[in-house]
Parts: sequence; structure tokens; C-alpha cells
Amino acid sequence: MPESGPTGGDVTLQALAGDRAATALLVVDMQNDFLVPGAPVCANGGIRLVPLIAALARDCRRIGLPVIFTKEMHRADRSDFGIELSFEPPHCLEGSGGEEIVAGLEPQEGDICIEAKRRYDAFLGTDLELVLRLRGVQNLLVTGVCTDVCVISTVQHARNLDFRCFVLSDAVAGTSPQRHAAALLCMSHVFAHVGRSADIAKAFGLGRDCHGLP
Repeated sequence: MPESGPTGGDVTLQALAGDRAATALLVVDMQNDFLVPGAPVCANGGIRLVPLIAALARDCRRIGLPVIFTKEMHRADRSDFGIELSFEPPHCLEGSGGEEIVAGLEPQEGDICIEAKRRYDAFLGTDLELVLRLRGVQNLLVTGVCTDVCVISTVQHARNLDFRCFVLSDAVAGTSPQRHAAALLCMSHVFAHVGRSADIAKAFGLGRDCHGLP
């Protein structure tokens, strides 16, 4: 998967970043029901992202950048799934444990959790935009799962709200390698800069805590 920016790669990361202090790390749906063995919805290779995303989160906290977790969550009676149940089995039910953030990536004091995310798009029906605006966030460093479902839905909405999106290609995972690659390719055209975490972290003054990770 080639790295590229929203204009085909002819704009530098530094130019795209604007005010680097106006940046947040967005961790999309790193939850048990997508990641643990036997999960009802499998993010292919997603569990292997935990050390890298945890390191990025530590680095962001160290320099005062917000760390924001989204949590897909559905009512225990399944009444809010709608047509999603035509495509996927029940998952992330309230009180089931499957809706919890995976071990090793637990939110820390000062982190923000966007809970009761009922749809793939993390902005739809949540206060995510309000949280970002009140903190002056302009740039989103996007990680998590699934690249081809919740990540791409969220990135497209964020871009239409004029947030600059930077998708860390080695810190997201899809429902299959093919769909993961396809989603990255689609996002890299006008919606986001897609690149390796080490390169994007460096552009934003990060990287100390994630040094040596792939």
C-alpha cells in the first residue's frame, strides 16, 4: 500500500499538519468484540496493534495532546442495531464485556471516551465533534478498527467537517487484508494522508515512546 496524501502525495506532512499543537489521537473501537479470540466481528490482525497504539497514546499524553477513544455500544435488547444486524452478528452489547476497550489499551485519567456510538461513523449521534471543537482540535491521528468500516466512515465525516485526518496505516486493521488495503487507498484520495506511524509521529513531534515499534 503506497503512502499518499489527499492531493496525491505532492503536499508535505508539515504543510498538511498546520498547527501541530491542535492535534488529537483518535482510537477507533479497539474493543473486545472486535479483537479477542472468538470475537463476533473480527478485525484481521487488530490485536497486534495494541502495543503500537498504547505507545502513541503515552507519547500524546506526555506532550499534552488529547487521546480520544470511541466505543461502539448497543442496547442489550438489540433495539438500536437497525439494519446492521442484516450484515453483522450482535456485538458490543451494553454490559456484556464485549464493549470494553481491550486489555493493554485501557483509557487513562484525562483521556476522553466517546461512548454509546451506535453507528459506524463516530460522529453520528455522539458528541465527538463538540469534544474536538472545544479543545481546538484541527488534526486527527487516526488508529483502530475496522479500516473498511468504522475507520473509513469516521474519516470521511471528519474530512467533511474540515478536520485534517492522518491515518496511520500500520495502526489500523480491517476485516480482511484486501478490504483494509482498499479502504486505505480510498481514504488517501482527498480524505486523509495515509502513512506509517513512525513518519506521521515524527511530523507531529511524537515518537519517543513508540521508538523501535514497527
